[in-house]
Amino acid sequence: MPKASPTFSAWTGPPVTDDYGGKIILDASGGPAFAELAILWSLRDAGWDGVWIDTFRQKYRTGYWGAEPVELPGDPSHLLERIYARMGARSGAWDVFCWRGPDVLFAESKRRGKDSIRPSQLSFLDAALVTGLHLESFLIVEWELES
Repeated sequence: MPKASPTFSAWTGPPVTDDYGGKIILDASGGPAFAELAILWSLRDAGWDGVWIDTFRQKYRTGYWGAEPVELPGDPSHLLERIYARMGARSGAWDVFCWRGPDVLFAESKRRGKDSIRPSQLSFLDAALVTGLHLESFLIVEWELES
């Protein structure tokens, strides 16, 4: 499975009003971001459309502070629904879901040495593979903070 290992800088600008229960705030192109958003924005800069799948609050997001949740367009929404139906649950979705034409990409954000894949995320991967996706449609993003 593909893997990326970026290094992010911590946010040193004005404090944010909501850290989503203690998430690390990163600097993404001069603005505050959670790792999921920094990953999403990097993929969008590379020509993908996509969302952060905020599974805890059951929302799709392209931003956070001052940004409203968004709706998924038809084809991506239908694909995600097929995966959820195969799982029999709506848990375990990977953090970032992107699409570009017929191609899709799910990226999972993991902080190096602090986080690991959960069983529900492996179940999501298995269900997605059964629906016809390939391992190349999945990316582990094992990030770390700049020292």
